[in-house]
Amino acid sequence: MAKIVAVIGASSNPQKFGNRAVRAFRRQGYTVIPINPNEGEVEGLKTYASVLDVPGAIDMASFYLPPEIGLQVIEDVARKGIPEVWLNPGAESDALIARARALAIEPIVACSIVGIGENPYAI
Repeated sequence: MAKIVAVIGASSNPQKFGNRAVRAFRRQGYTVIPINPNEGEVEGLKTYASVLDVPGAIDMASFYLPPEIGLQVIEDVARKGIPEVWLNPGAESDALIARARALAIEPIVACSIVGIGENPYAI
């Protein structure tokens, strides 16, 4: 079964990594749920303001947003019970990593696009 991934900080701008991630995960067969309160849709997919607004379970979350916003969002991720969390380059901070761990989430601090075998610069 394909994993369901929330791209947090998804963007409709094709140059941004929050957009490249949506395309990369879809190309790899994932079900992608874009999360961004300021976007109506990304790459033709309905966008949700929060992971808490998404019906059903989410298998993993990939963060594409500033760490200070991530600190607020990680609380929702914990409440939603998302077991796998990727903090992409620029989205991580010591405070965010510490807060994730305090919420019993062990974050993966790496590029999730590379993690699924894609080149983020070739998308």
